[in-house]
Amino acid sequence: MKVAVFGGTGFVGSYIVDALVAHGHTPRLLVRPGSEGKVRHAGQCEIVNGDIDAPATVAECLQGADAAIYNIGLIRETPSRGLTWEAMHYEGAARAIDAAVAAGVGHFVLMSANGVKAEGTGYQTTKYRAEQYLAASGLDWTVFRPSIVFGDPRGRLEFCSMLRDQMMKPPIPAPLFYQGIWPSDAGTFRMSPVAVEDVAESFVRALQTQASRGRVLHLGGPEAPRWREILEIIAAGSGRRKLMMPAPVGPIRAVATLLDRFEWFPLTRAQLRMLLEGNACDGSEAWKLFDIAPKFFVPGNLGYLRAGDA
Repeated sequence: MKVAVFGGTGFVGSYIVDALVAHGHTPRLLVRPGSEGKVRHAGQCEIVNGDIDAPATVAECLQGADAAIYNIGLIRETPSRGLTWEAMHYEGAARAIDAAVAAGVGHFVLMSANGVKAEGTGYQTTKYRAEQYLAASGLDWTVFRPSIVFGDPRGRLEFCSMLRDQMMKPPIPAPLFYQGIWPSDAGTFRMSPVAVEDVAESFVRALQTQASRGRVLHLGGPEAPRWREILEIIAAGSGRRKLMMPAPVGPIRAVATLLDRFEWFPLTRAQLRMLLEGNACDGSEAWKLFDIAPKFFVPGNLGYLRAGDA
């Protein structure tokens, strides 16, 4: 099967390419000029150079494709470089969906996110609108909503590596965020970290599973640890011991209001809001459908944190 992939050179995308090749499929990747060196298994892929905002190259990427995967996503926006949630999550997805309809693509798989909704942060609403656009397109489709994805970043941005660098390495206590006056609920919100290999395998098995079509599937690990527990696991995986203390959200949000427009500031208001909402979900429906035993979020599965801790 030939599979057009949009977003195949990033963190999750590189693993999707691995899984496609392992299953005997041919990835056809849209690759921005200058990113050719990030392509995995380049000799087994077809590469189309171009950007997601160019309709002609999007259409070219879909030529001859049996299926398509849209995996372009941003954790935070960089408007100065044209990297916005509106452009990448919604407009790019809509452009790829329209081109897939014109090309007669048989199945379109969309990377969304757990917690998307019609009224939320820009990150959440643009992904939600892309889901709605796909559902109304007339294509056969599958949507995945993963929780936090962990795994060897291969030089890309990844959740645990980011927290290691931002919260484990500095000689200050790691923050247990809480709202309100009293810290009784500090660090109690939950997430369901899911292994990147399991996410990638789900995407490929969806292409091979008729029962995946027309479904929105959550991808969450087998457990939903609290924020405090997540920090403890990351610290252990990094070979560190870390002091933690309650951190009120109010002052942090005020500082972010002033500074999150700068790329060097580590936390945006949108990220803080989504963090406090939690990111837990039940992935059992997908794991059963695809016959996958998901990896646990434990220090033994985070060895890459020590390897990259230079």
